[in-house]
Amino acid sequence: MMLMRSSLSMAVTALLALYPGYSCSAFTVNTVNTVNTVNVAPSTSSTNLQMSRSENNDNDNDRRAFLSKIATVSAAATAATFLPTPPSAMAFGGALNKVNAKLQSYGLPQLKEVPSGFTPLLELYGKGRNRKPLLVEFLFPSDWVVVLPNIDVNSEEGTIQAGQYSAGDTATFFVLKDSEKVEDITSQPKEFFQNAVIKAISQKGDNIYQNFKITKLEPKDSEYKNQKYMLVDFKYELLTGAGFEVDRRGVASVTSQGDGVQVLWTASTRQRYKKTEDALRTIAGSFRCYGEGLGLSVGIAEKNDDF
Repeated sequence: MMLMRSSLSMAVTALLALYPGYSCSAFTVNTVNTVNTVNVAPSTSSTNLQMSRSENNDNDNDRRAFLSKIATVSAAATAATFLPTPPSAMAFGGALNKVNAKLQSYGLPQLKEVPSGFTPLLELYGKGRNRKPLLVEFLFPSDWVVVLPNIDVNSEEGTIQAGQYSAGDTATFFVLKDSEKVEDITSQPKEFFQNAVIKAISQKGDNIYQNFKITKLEPKDSEYKNQKYMLVDFKYELLTGAGFEVDRRGVASVTSQGDGVQVLWTASTRQRYKKTEDALRTIAGSFRCYGEGLGLSVGIAEKNDDF
């Protein structure tokens, strides 16, 4: 809204500066009294009176033409403000620099490049008391909304999420409860990943999905201490509270860092999947999780204002 007002004001002001009948101050248009009053003395000739009326008519015509130009320029400026505006390069660079600075402080690999339209996220998960913190990293589309855990005096609630929620596109971090360290996640059978992803998508209850199926498994190694990840293509039907099903497609990344198993799962509706598949694969492929050898502790997490 501020951008629209600024563009409109500047366009109008540029024309107003050329017209002496108006004054402009701080992009506010103030009309000046330009109405000519004709005082006719008893000795004034009819010719003078006709000339005065002619001048008034000319001024009126000039004002009408000028106001018509303002209306045209204003409409064009208003329309231009609704064109898509790319994200600020400075803001994007600031996010990347901050993430890399934090990664460097932990001795972790820095992000060399970020695909156009994406923003890096680095967040500490497990700040609550009696938790073992994990450092979570992934890329997400720049127009998605990020939701982070709520921290209060009692505990930590929620998880790390990003999404375009109105369209049904989401990326969610999940830690399997009571899971143990798995030395080589990529050596696990298909049933292991099916169990992990089902638990991730059904945090609100086991009765919200049906017909879950894994369609592809792809092992991946990271550049840091040979960390291993398994990319999991999956599909299922989401059961809504309104009594109908929604076909969902997604890509998850499963790893085992620290003392347990972690999942970053992404999903979209079947209808949107052709459009979102590349983005979901970028998110899942960029997922990194760190929990060992970083000096992370609850005390550090509570005092770290950057997270």
